[in-house]
Amino acid sequence: MKKILFVLSEWGYWGEELIGPLEACDSAGYDITFLTPNGKKPTPLSVSCAPGYIDPPLGRSVTSEEMAEKTRKINDSERLDNPKSLADWFPRRAYPSSATYLRDMEAYYKQIDKIIAEELSEYDALAIVGGSGAMVDLANNQRLHDLILGFYKLQKPIAAECYGVACLAFARDFREKKSLIWGKHVTGHPIDYDYLDGTGFEGHHAIDGTNKGFGDGYINFGPPFYPLEFILRDAVGSDGAFIGNVGHQTSVLVDYPFITSRSTASSRECGRILVQVLETGLTRYGW
Repeated sequence: MKKILFVLSEWGYWGEELIGPLEACDSAGYDITFLTPNGKKPTPLSVSCAPGYIDPPLGRSVTSEEMAEKTRKINDSERLDNPKSLADWFPRRAYPSSATYLRDMEAYYKQIDKIIAEELSEYDALAIVGGSGAMVDLANNQRLHDLILGFYKLQKPIAAECYGVACLAFARDFREKKSLIWGKHVTGHPIDYDYLDGTGFEGHHAIDGTNKGFGDGYINFGPPFYPLEFILRDAVGSDGAFIGNVGHQTSVLVDYPFITSRSTASSRECGRILVQVLETGLTRYGW
């Protein structure tokens, strides 16, 4: 049985971007492990559970009644209650100011190499779920970068959706500092679809500290922290390409080992293609 590792933000994931690939993997009979930065239950963004919500750039609802119900159902179930903790699994890289920096880094790399050889080898693919929360605790998460690098070294499929694709742009060998997607063809949330206002975060980080979650801690940050399209265009370099497919209903690309998905509407296709990569050895799709 193939094992898939799903990574979710603790600051709000988009429901359909979990449901799409998860249903495809469930249907294929895969074993699923959920992972969050600190082992807390992930929270779906409330707008991804609200069919009446109108996405400002698109001028229409991007949440169907079906997907809203499925998102609420998995949130109310126990399936996401006890995710694996990335912080407990992967070590933190030492600061250069450490008095024992060289010894610390030797221990760090030794532990990373051991995890890759003995633990990541048990998994068949990595899937990074999108949503605005990914900007907060996934995009610049050093431990997640090391996890991605591990799958890359093992040449196992790495799928990322929407703002989760930013993790691929920033993931790189710390010694070389060159993006893993340099020279690759990727898609992601294009600037045409970025909000001018309303980029929200929520979860177990309620403003008043009560940790109630699911909408109670909603924070409107305005526009996104960064224009993902520009970051991806720079990260792939002159030999790669960012393909937003603006105007097309979906956008999913495979440039092995990477599977990238633009946004909500592409989620089911992303799941279908991930299974195809695993079952048929597909290495190129969408470009």
